[in-house]
Amino acid sequence: MNTLVPLLVTLPLLGAAVALIAGRHRRTQVVVSIITLTLVCIIAAVLLVAVDSSDVPFAVSVGGWPIPFGIVLYVDRLAALLVVVSSIVLLAVLLFSVGQGAADGDDETPVSIFHPSYLILAAGIFNAFIAGDLFNLYVGFEILLVASYVLITLGGTESRIRTGVVYIVVSLVSSILFLSAIAAIYGALGTVNMAQLSQRMSELPQQTQLVLHILLLLAFSIKAAVFPLSFWLPDSYPTAPAPVTAVFAGLLTKVGVYAMIRTETQIFRDNDVNTLLLIVALATMIVGVLGAVAQAELKRILSFTLVSHIGYMVFGLAIATPAAIGATIYYTVHHIVVQTTLFLAVGLVERRAGSTSILKVRGLMRAAPLLAVLYFIPAINLGGLPPFSGFIGKFALFDAAASVGTPLMMVLIVAGIITSLLTLYSLMRAWNLSFWREDEDDHSESETEARISYLGGAPAAAIETRRRVIPRIMTAATAGMVAVTIALTVFAGPLYDVCARVGASLMDPVTLVQLEEGTQL
Repeated sequence: MNTLVPLLVTLPLLGAAVALIAGRHRRTQVVVSIITLTLVCIIAAVLLVAVDSSDVPFAVSVGGWPIPFGIVLYVDRLAALLVVVSSIVLLAVLLFSVGQGAADGDDETPVSIFHPSYLILAAGIFNAFIAGDLFNLYVGFEILLVASYVLITLGGTESRIRTGVVYIVVSLVSSILFLSAIAAIYGALGTVNMAQLSQRMSELPQQTQLVLHILLLLAFSIKAAVFPLSFWLPDSYPTAPAPVTAVFAGLLTKVGVYAMIRTETQIFRDNDVNTLLLIVALATMIVGVLGAVAQAELKRILSFTLVSHIGYMVFGLAIATPAAIGATIYYTVHHIVVQTTLFLAVGLVERRAGSTSILKVRGLMRAAPLLAVLYFIPAINLGGLPPFSGFIGKFALFDAAASVGTPLMMVLIVAGIITSLLTLYSLMRAWNLSFWREDEDDHSESETEARISYLGGAPAAAIETRRRVIPRIMTAATAGMVAVTIALTVFAGPLYDVCARVGASLMDPVTLVQLEEGTQL
């Protein structure tokens, strides 16, 4: 099994090289990309089954270098689970983009650039998830940065270049903080291997540990869009092409969340900043959802709900019990899938109606009933209505917090319920206006406009584009993702059991040193 681990990164990189060579052959690039991501998904699923049944993580020291000098790849339940989910999401979004490219040509997603960049982005995501040391994690982030900057500026429009510049500047600040923290940690402890750091961090004075801890948290919080470091996200994601926005919203912030989970549970277990994290989680939930309520454009609504729901994950991390960590993992998986699905559905709305403004779009229930369903199911799921996975994840988080029972935990539970209700309100208001409101009902239209007139000054409230035909493959990809969101509920029991085992193992980790250096390749 150890020999399969490096393939999670090398396959996307090789696929990107082949796709770049075949730059003038659209069909070849599509086939290469689909095959690559399918193989990664299968390999990750095999590794997940193997590591879950054996309860022994796989550690590979690449190049034959002994730990901690070489690049260490580390696959435990958490890494394998996230690679499986990420590869499914990446594959669905790829199919969506193939349909868009076939219908629109290269205006939105130039194929010769898109496919190599997309596979490099996938390699960066997978590398970050299986990195066994902080520097390799940093490399994964930098691969992400390079590929994501290309993807976010596809088409070369003024708005995309402007938001792309903001995105890359913010990402570079995060990278500088991360690299500074790595240098300080290596200077203090002589290693950046996470397993060895978990053993040596206690040797440092508490003040030094706290400084290193805060540096890493700041770097990861920027990438995860934790308030108040989330200012860049609502303006950056909505301007990108629909498939790019979907994969960014579903995955990129979760890589930052993953890094926080990994370092908090493995490296800084004895350095308690949980009260600070609880306060930050509270602010992230409330500020994010209030921003969503004030928006009139679907992509911006989803971007702000994305920020608010990062707060749930930080909340679970701050509870710091095995049950809470397991619930956080489950909620992270849920949010990756549901948030991506919603952005794909909004991409279909944009093509069908020529706008994503809830002040402009109307009558879609009659014109496109299937589209109404594809938006409605993930929307109520994200809002936390039972029996969907959003409700299961939030209930598990609240139950873990209630078992701790401190006053601050109770405040967070109340804030989480309010955030969930406001999320449901903002998404259902958008659904009501865009799908239920009819064109010919002038009387009700005037009343509706009066009730929502306060949204007229919201950003992008009046933006319109041309209406375009929705290719079947785009609808099929979105429907497939909706099916995956339903599967998270239908198979919630087995999935949650895996996540619970992830939480228990993270709170009592098996170190790389104990794995006798794994397999050297």
